Amino acid sequence: MTTTAPRPSAGPATRPTATVRPSGAGHAPSPDGSDAHVDVAALTDVLLGRYADLRRGARAVVADPRFQRVEGLPVAEHRTRVLEQLRLLASEGDVLRAFPTALGGADDHGGSLARFEELVAADPSLQIKAGVQWGLYASAILHLGTQRHHERLLPGAMSVDVPGAFAMTETGHGSDVASIATTATYDPATQEFVLHTPYRAAWKDYLGNAGQHGTAAVVFAHLVSQGPADPRPVDHGVHAFHVPIRDEATGEFLPGVGGEDDGLKGGLNGIDNGRLWFDHVRVPREDLLDRYGAVAEDGTYTSPIASPGRRFFTMLGTLVQGRVSLDGAAVNAAKLGLVVAVTYGNQRRQFAGASPTDEVVLLDYAEHRRRLLPLLAETYAATFAHEHLLAAFDDVFSGRDDTPDSREELETLAAALKPTSTWHALRTLQTCREACGGAGFLTANRLTSLRADLDVYVTFEGDNTVLYQLVGKRLLARYGQQVGGDPAVLARLVAGRAADAALHRMPLARAAQTLVDAGDARRSAGQLRDPHTQRSLLADRVATMVAELAQALRPARRAAPEVAAQLFDAHQHELVEAARAHAELLQWEAFTRALDTVPDAGTRQVLTWLRDLFGLTVIERNLAWYLVNGRLSAGRARTVTSYIERLLLRLRPHAQDLVDAFGYGPEHVRAEIASGAEAARQAEAREAQRAARAAGTEPVPEPKPAR
Repeated sequence: MTTTAPRPSAGPATRPTATVRPSGAGHAPSPDGSDAHVDVAALTDVLLGRYADLRRGARAVVADPRFQRVEGLPVAEHRTRVLEQLRLLASEGDVLRAFPTALGGADDHGGSLARFEELVAADPSLQIKAGVQWGLYASAILHLGTQRHHERLLPGAMSVDVPGAFAMTETGHGSDVASIATTATYDPATQEFVLHTPYRAAWKDYLGNAGQHGTAAVVFAHLVSQGPADPRPVDHGVHAFHVPIRDEATGEFLPGVGGEDDGLKGGLNGIDNGRLWFDHVRVPREDLLDRYGAVAEDGTYTSPIASPGRRFFTMLGTLVQGRVSLDGAAVNAAKLGLVVAVTYGNQRRQFAGASPTDEVVLLDYAEHRRRLLPLLAETYAATFAHEHLLAAFDDVFSGRDDTPDSREELETLAAALKPTSTWHALRTLQTCREACGGAGFLTANRLTSLRADLDVYVTFEGDNTVLYQLVGKRLLARYGQQVGGDPAVLARLVAGRAADAALHRMPLARAAQTLVDAGDARRSAGQLRDPHTQRSLLADRVATMVAELAQALRPARRAAPEVAAQLFDAHQHELVEAARAHAELLQWEAFTRALDTVPDAGTRQVLTWLRDLFGLTVIERNLAWYLVNGRLSAGRARTVTSYIERLLLRLRPHAQDLVDAFGYGPEHVRAEIASGAEAARQAEAREAQRAARAAGTEPVPEPKPAR
């Protein structure tokens, strides 16, 4: 095995940060002889994107030891520390940007999330507790309440004088918010709602701030009212109510309110998650957050949105920022893991190679590159996709592009990217942990605690599988809009798809592809690195899967409900996979657009290889589909893998630059094995061995037995 000379870098702790590193410093020659290199400082600017200054400001907060996690704290101390940090953030951290200027905010929704996402580098518990307080509790008041709620309730929520919980999820229904069982029945005699939890499965559960610190909650319940025009009680669907839950002085539950702590969790133990229940608790009519549904003194219900279904989804849609922020935080956690693993892999030596004296740097092993560099490519893709999501979020919530269609597009985009990035973060952190061996298992190197804390990201703010189903349904709806409901049009489309599939599956088509390549692997690789080819392969998979799903589910349109449900369930996996394929296409397209923003040609070349690695890795993961559906010949399928190996070699000299460009310094990473200590250990060992050889004091190896 050929070894690569050790890089002069000793990792983020012993080199200048990316923002001040001179362009071109430390560039290793490219294997293909090109001028490919990484201008780290310029690439950092590209990665930090539109909100670069705000992100740098947030990283300055993260660098302050007062906001950093202390590993190994007991749960009670960790909770107390995070609450204190939250109050420090309120006074010092510029975390209120999303709120109205009149109340001390900046009406800057995208910038607020860009800063918030960076807190994961300090402590995921702090990031999530901040999300509970400002992204859920206070934001529910902001987006579901009206001006009088803002003036009365937001100051305490923003300052953390009133720690708040977001009481939506119930033990018995999880992601199925429409089916929650808690009710709020209006009593016109007292002009109050009677909030009630009818049974144990209806307890509000997994709520941050509910276990210990919260003194109020936004509670979601079915609003039941009885107006004079209709003597029957009417369920108007799920609405939000602001409800005090604890005495601020004693911390005891108020009359009629009960609950318990969720106890020790698999991660995020700096957050006091808990359960709440309500026994006929009376809530003033004024504490209904009534932007989308109001109740008059006599019980008459009115809403600006006539359709109960559309009203429900509009209310939930105002809270999409949780999914947007989790997408960004998960990408940042993956970056931190890769900084640790790539830096360590560039310094740690193990097993003798071609050199009789030097062991091999881990990242020079082909399998080590295979484990880490595709994850690095996907992290770049996820970074650029998140920037697109953040821009869409800001456009909607700033009012620049706030239409029903743009809100639906934002919800679909968030529902596609949040599962993709959170699952990617878990896979990345686990792989990075393994790639660092036993050192990666030490808490001091953060990988295990980050992995544990990120685990629940795949569940809250929408279970990942449920979100993918939402995306799949939206893709089917769009396909239906293209068809227009005309059976003749649908028949032509289905016939066209069938003919297309038959053509691709014919041996003649595969043979034609082989003839185009003419048995030349280089020609085949040239086709695969063409961005039009990559996009066609990724987009065709999405389009074909959606069309086949639409065809399979057609009978459900006229079937009885139970038959339709069974048919949908039978194709649920295909629906999820179509959504996953759509998300990967979104990431590839975002990466490709980002290449145009890179001014330096050498850096753009490296990023183009990285984009190709991402696209071809996605294709390689799904080679069975491409072969079965005739989209790739067997010969070209083999070329996918061989070209990936070539890309890994090309990217190897640039791996450290690519993680350094994330812009994290040692004060953010805080992992001993990424501090330069490993490089120092290796240098000491090699110097000792060289000195022993030079002095002739090194023992000679035991002779091999004669044969």
